[in-house]
Amino acid sequence: MLLLASCATTPRGDTPPATQSQIVGGTYDLGGLVRGPLAGRQIALIFTGGSYGEGTEPILDALGERGISAAFFLTGEFLANPTHQPLIRRMLAEGHYVGPHSHAHLLYCSWERRSESLVSRAEFRRDLERNLADIRALGGLPPGQRVLLVPPYEWYNEDQVRWARELGVAVVNFTPGSGSNRDYIPESEAGFVPSTRLREDILDYERRDPHGLSGFLLLLHLGSQRQDKMHTQLGPLLDALARRGYTFVRVDTWLDAPRR
Repeated sequence: MLLLASCATTPRGDTPPATQSQIVGGTYDLGGLVRGPLAGRQIALIFTGGSYGEGTEPILDALGERGISAAFFLTGEFLANPTHQPLIRRMLAEGHYVGPHSHAHLLYCSWERRSESLVSRAEFRRDLERNLADIRALGGLPPGQRVLLVPPYEWYNEDQVRWARELGVAVVNFTPGSGSNRDYIPESEAGFVPSTRLREDILDYERRDPHGLSGFLLLLHLGSQRQDKMHTQLGPLLDALARRGYTFVRVDTWLDAPRR
């Protein structure tokens, strides 16, 4: 896998190309939900986990102390790690959503030509079905629960959205703009941003956006190679947003997705 951290996001900056279109209830990019309803000051926290997971326990602690439910999207590597499995069971026991992030963290499509898929329909299905089976083996995604996918690298095209829909799975992705998805970049890379700066960038973006962070899918990673860990800033960030009047919801509550 071509990763600094196994759940690394777009390496060329904060946002995918702006191909979003507004429909009732949310904003979609090539068929994937990237922003929820703007009416109401609600934020959906989404966390992705792959090779690294050192932030998982403190993240769960911070959420639990504040009574916040979130969504966790996990790769096969994260799910198979024996040290992570008790934490995954804790996620479920504490009312969080656990969904797929690709078994092998595949790069679905070209960075340069987004419309060019790098995986076949059959490869996509095999990988996603294995990811779903591993989650269910740990008690996640019970019958009737909406199945949501955050694509690996947070990068996809219409092919993967269509193939996912064939399996009853809806694609969701982070809301661009706040820069939260940079939290995996290590100190050795030019794109590194200190965790305190990342927190302030999110809060500054909230002030600038006409809608604040309403409907935001705010992405953070469960771990990375970097030494300055973003999970140390999660509690202060959540408290600052709560003071600004935001509440936190699970992203699946926004969706009327197909049920598998």
